[in-house]
Amino acid sequence: MIELNIPGRGLLRLEHLVCDLNGTLAVDGQLLEGIPRLLKNLSDRLSIHVLTANTRRNRETIELQLGLSLHTIPRGEETQSKAAYVRQLGAETVIAVGQGANDAAMLREAAIGICVLSKEGTSVATLQSADLFVPDIYTAFELIEKPLRLVASLRQ
Repeated sequence: MIELNIPGRGLLRLEHLVCDLNGTLAVDGQLLEGIPRLLKNLSDRLSIHVLTANTRRNRETIELQLGLSLHTIPRGEETQSKAAYVRQLGAETVIAVGQGANDAAMLREAAIGICVLSKEGTSVATLQSADLFVPDIYTAFELIEKPLRLVASLRQ
């Protein structure tokens, strides 16, 4: 768990990291370099959840590379399914990371929503739904690793 006391927002007890797969952790269906190690580093503090509609039909390969099970959501219902997943975990305990249009509601629901710039594009709607916008997934994970940076960026 990560506890943050953010002036103007209050105390957050973050227990879950929810990430979109394609465009966020992977580009063109391939995991970005170092992602398995970075997720493993965060797993001592947060429960890791990776969501996918499995559009590239590579779920099993990615699961092996990450060493964890992915949560498959129904195609065509990605937006609603991702937001519902965050609510089911307890939105007030979730950091969500994404970049696609179908991630906007998930980021809005989460206690902290981080939008990343991606080679696959970044949705303006998702950008507007996020608490933070960062240049890449590596920066997002670095913020989570060093949570006082989150406090500095989010305090009001």
